[in-house]
Amino acid sequence: MYSTCLFCHRSLGSNEAVEQFPVGRRLAFDPAKGRLWVVCRRCERWNLSPLDTRWEAIEECERRFRDTRLRASSDNIGLARLHEGLELVRIGEPLRPEFAAWRWGDQFGRRRRRAAAYTVAGVTAGGLIVVGGVAAGISIGGSWWWFGHLFQRWRDERVVARLHDHEDRQIKVQFKHLSTSRLLATPGEGWALELHHADGWASGRSRDTQVLRMEGEESLPVVGKLMARVNRAGGRRDTIQAAVERIDEAGHPAEYMRLAAREAERLRREKLEAGGRRRKAEKAGALRLLPPDARLALEMAAQEEVEHEAMVGELAILEAAWREAEEVAEIADNLLIPRSVEEFIRRERRQLRGTEE
Repeated sequence: MYSTCLFCHRSLGSNEAVEQFPVGRRLAFDPAKGRLWVVCRRCERWNLSPLDTRWEAIEECERRFRDTRLRASSDNIGLARLHEGLELVRIGEPLRPEFAAWRWGDQFGRRRRRAAAYTVAGVTAGGLIVVGGVAAGISIGGSWWWFGHLFQRWRDERVVARLHDHEDRQIKVQFKHLSTSRLLATPGEGWALELHHADGWASGRSRDTQVLRMEGEESLPVVGKLMARVNRAGGRRDTIQAAVERIDEAGHPAEYMRLAAREAERLRREKLEAGGRRRKAEKAGALRLLPPDARLALEMAAQEEVEHEAMVGELAILEAAWREAEEVAEIADNLLIPRSVEEFIRRERRQLRGTEE
C-alpha cells in the first residue's frame, strides 16, 4: 500500500477512521464500481488504490458515510466529514439527506455541564458577598438584592458579538439586545433578522440602540453566532430531541428558518392581542425569549446551513476531478479483469435490477 502521492510524491497523510485503509485524509469511493481513491491534499490529484486493498475499505467507507451527517451532495458526488477529521467523497446516486443529532447532543451536553459548574461558582460568590454585606450591617435580603442587581447589570451590558454593518462600521451586540432582536417573516416565504445593537466595539454601558436588518442567507452566520450565546447553558436530552424533531418536521434546516420567523411573529402578535404592557409584549418572539427547543433548533439550523454552503462550492471541483480520475481508473481496472468477467457482472446487475423492480 502506497503512502505518497503518485503525482507530486508528497505524503498522503493518514487516518484512524478506516482501519482497513489508514492512508489519506480524503478518500473517494464508488461503491457501485468498486473504486477507491486517495485524494492528495497538496496537488488534489486522485490516486487509485490497488484492487486487493479496496473491498473491505469501500464497505467501511460506505458504512461511515451513511452514519455521518450528509453535508452536501450533487447528482453524482456526496461529501461528508467524519469527526476524526477524515473527509469522504461518495460517488454515485445521492443518499436521502438526513439530519442527525449526535453532534448537537454532545455539544449541548457539554455546555449544560459547564453551565452547571458556573452556576455553582456564582452561587458561592453570591454567598460570600451576602456574608460580607451582613458583616457590614446590611440585611440578608438587601445583600441578595444588591448582588442580583449588579449581576443583571453586568450581564445586560456584556458584549456577546462584534460585527460589521452593511457600511463596514463596527457594531457590538450586547446581551440585552438578544431580548429585542428577532426573526421577521418576509414576502415570498423568506425571512430576515432584525438585529438590535450599539455602535462601536468597546465594552461598557451603551444607551443608544440601533437596528440593522439582514436578509435571509446573509443573516445565517450572525444568527448562528448569537444563538450559540443564547444557548450557552445547553439543553436537556428531551429538549435537544424536540429541537431535532422541529427541523425534521420542517424537512430542511433552511425551511425551519422560515418557520421560526413565522413562529416568532405569531408569539409577538398573540402577546399584543392578549393585552398587558406593550413593551413586554414587543419582546415576545425575540431570540432569547423563544421556547427552549426552538432556540436550540434555530442554532442547529443556522449552523447547518452555513456549513452546507461552505461545502457546496467544493462539489463542482470534486466532480470534475472525479470524471478525469474515473477515465484512468476504468482503463487501469480493465487491464486486470477479463472481458468475460465484466459481461458476467453486467448480466448479474441487470437481473438484480429486474428483481428489485
